[in-house]
Amino acid sequence: MKSIGQAVIAGLGIALPPGAAQEELWEGFFSQHYTGGRRGLAQRIFANSGVRTRQAAVSPLLEDVSGWSTERRMRRYQVEAMPLAKEAVGRALTEAGVAADELGLLAVCSCTGYATPGLDILLARDMGMAPSLQRLFVGHMGCYAALPGLGTAADFVAARGRPALLLCAELTSLHIQPADPRADIQQIVSHALFSDAAAAVVLTPQSRPGGYVVSDVTALTDTTTAGHMTWEVTDLGFRMGLSPQVPDVLSIHVRAMVDDLLTRNGLTVADVDDWAVHPGGPKILDVVQRQLGLPDEAMAASREVLAAYGNCSSPTVLLVLDALRRRPRPPGRVVMLAFGPGLTLYGVLLETT
Repeated sequence: MKSIGQAVIAGLGIALPPGAAQEELWEGFFSQHYTGGRRGLAQRIFANSGVRTRQAAVSPLLEDVSGWSTERRMRRYQVEAMPLAKEAVGRALTEAGVAADELGLLAVCSCTGYATPGLDILLARDMGMAPSLQRLFVGHMGCYAALPGLGTAADFVAARGRPALLLCAELTSLHIQPADPRADIQQIVSHALFSDAAAAVVLTPQSRPGGYVVSDVTALTDTTTAGHMTWEVTDLGFRMGLSPQVPDVLSIHVRAMVDDLLTRNGLTVADVDDWAVHPGGPKILDVVQRQLGLPDEAMAASREVLAAYGNCSSPTVLLVLDALRRRPRPPGRVVMLAFGPGLTLYGVLLETT
């Protein structure tokens, strides 16, 4: 085995299905989806979600999937996810200057669709990846999956000295739940926030201008709160459970986790140039900002991604990173943070080459 080296983010590609304004989604679909006493509550939640526009591969303005079986939703997932995945992967490979057959590892994260052969196999076939390619599929980790996926791909690159690719692809639009006049708040919040996207990252062992080295990865899971965030497979798609106590749990743990990540690298919060925080919702971002003592500008990219794209589950934190690196003066040191079922917190330290 080769000696441990570095892993550098050399390319990042984003692919988005058609978008719609939050107000349009409310007026055109969800205002009729929620009736009775829940309609007024749902309208307020949609208005206060922090989301202006979001994307849907299967738009409720065109198709109502809420009564579809899980089987029908999974068949549609494969149809819709592949073009988005190919677009994101192609863009990432082009930016990195890496050919598909040079990849040593393809890791795919998705919690919104399952099939075999899956995206990993079909992408490898259709994009000309090598038969010797190692593949990894990460399922049902939810919103934080990009960061353990990034850590695993980085470990492969550092240990093997070969390029790797991480793809996060989510179609949350396939999991709209049936209309229910007694719908709980958790379902309303889910319907108000979630969106579709694909994001791909190429990592290489070689430094390059503007590239980010994956310097360290950390995680913290509070299993006493495992029921606070759930994603259950039902006969009518996957159903989100989202406790209002999630921000409270984050407020307990996020500062200690970040301090541990930075301290072991000889850094403090003040040494971080910018932050890519998964925008699970406005309250999540408020808690992170308060607990870390960050100025408004440190959260600007995360809030703008939430407003422009919604919560796309696993690709979202990569959308925030992409926004940061496209600034006229990209930050030199970035901390990525994401949260999900477990209740789990993940952090990644990136530093420019």
